[in-house]
Amino acid sequence: MLKIKRVRRGSLAKELGFQPGDIVTEIDGYPAEDELDYLFYNARSSFTIKLKDERQEHLFTVEKGEDEDLGVEVESLTPMRTCRNHCIFCFVDQMPKGMRESLYVKDDDYSMSFSCGNFVTLTNMSDADIDRVIRLGLSPLYVSVQAMNPALRCKLLNNRFAGKIKDQLKKLTDHGIEIHCQAVIVPNLSDGEEFAFTARELFSFYPMIKDLAAVPTGITKYREGLYPIEDITKESATKMVRLIEALNREFGVNFLLPADEYYIRAELPLPDASFYGDFEQVENGIGMTAKFRQEFYDALQPCKLKRKKISLSVCGTSAKGIMEKLLKDANGKIENLDGRVLSVVNRFFGETVTCTGLLTGGDIYDALLKYEGAFDEVILPANTMKEFEDVFLDDMTLDELKRKLKFKNIRINRGGGEGFFHILSTLK
Repeated sequence: MLKIKRVRRGSLAKELGFQPGDIVTEIDGYPAEDELDYLFYNARSSFTIKLKDERQEHLFTVEKGEDEDLGVEVESLTPMRTCRNHCIFCFVDQMPKGMRESLYVKDDDYSMSFSCGNFVTLTNMSDADIDRVIRLGLSPLYVSVQAMNPALRCKLLNNRFAGKIKDQLKKLTDHGIEIHCQAVIVPNLSDGEEFAFTARELFSFYPMIKDLAAVPTGITKYREGLYPIEDITKESATKMVRLIEALNREFGVNFLLPADEYYIRAELPLPDASFYGDFEQVENGIGMTAKFRQEFYDALQPCKLKRKKISLSVCGTSAKGIMEKLLKDANGKIENLDGRVLSVVNRFFGETVTCTGLLTGGDIYDALLKYEGAFDEVILPANTMKEFEDVFLDDMTLDELKRKLKFKNIRINRGGGEGFFHILSTLK
């Protein structure tokens, strides 16, 4: 259900008598589940809407121009749909106790897949849910497939109902829903021939299924009592990259998108930005390095700082080599810049976690402590903190980090590769 928060003055809703606090129970005869129902029908010229106030229900017929807004702000009263699986590779199950509660929530909500790009497994969706996705045109969706072998998918997700994924994908794509897929690859289970089977099955739905990202299993030091999973090695990463290259040649299109980590572990050069098309899975970490690199070199140009500046850029251990190359080139173009890299070992989750986005404030603090006073500035990537709040994963705030260190000039790069060049080429 939806609750009306505000009614705009002079709006059609105001004329009809809508009031803040009214509950929207149905729109055009369908249950009002979340904001997507309102947004979909608000774009139409005619529909019915059923409201419930403190005393009774009222049914209204809305007639308006397609570009006219009904004039209300709503909030969903429907709880977020959560995960019913018990995946053998689940990262949430590998987190230590004592972190903020929101980090332990396993969302699996198809409305958030459409609106935010979150990945969903479809295992908690009924036939009615699938029909709703089709009716509202919730496209594209982002689906965690993991494997197309039904028995293997049931094992990976630890859910005996997980094997009907192909039928679900067929119904969605047959009705015009585009899908981006990912597979979390578990070594010796869903790699090799099983991955090739998954790739070919999904490519049979191309172009409605747009792509398949291959993502390595994230392994922390908190796996006691969980399913034993090996970390990827240089050899296994190389095999995965070569398999994906062969399959993409077979398909004639870059349908399969390996995570950057595979190239880094295999010690192979990352593809150019053109490999990733429109970077439609960049929020999933796919092509993030190539995009950052392209933006940086597009912005990089000779310039001169008014005084000598020693700059320290923080990153995870997997990004060290890439960042060192970028800073070497920046030092050659920006006169008076001495840019250096500090790759931070992840002590919080364990050294097997190497990406920058999972660094904590505590680990960054420990790494920076011995360099106090040695640099003019420290550059931190924005993805080490919450999206709209300067708080690290371990709840340390940016202000706390600044207070603990003598580095007064800690700058946050929120602008990708172009923003990184801007920070390096300016004084503060």
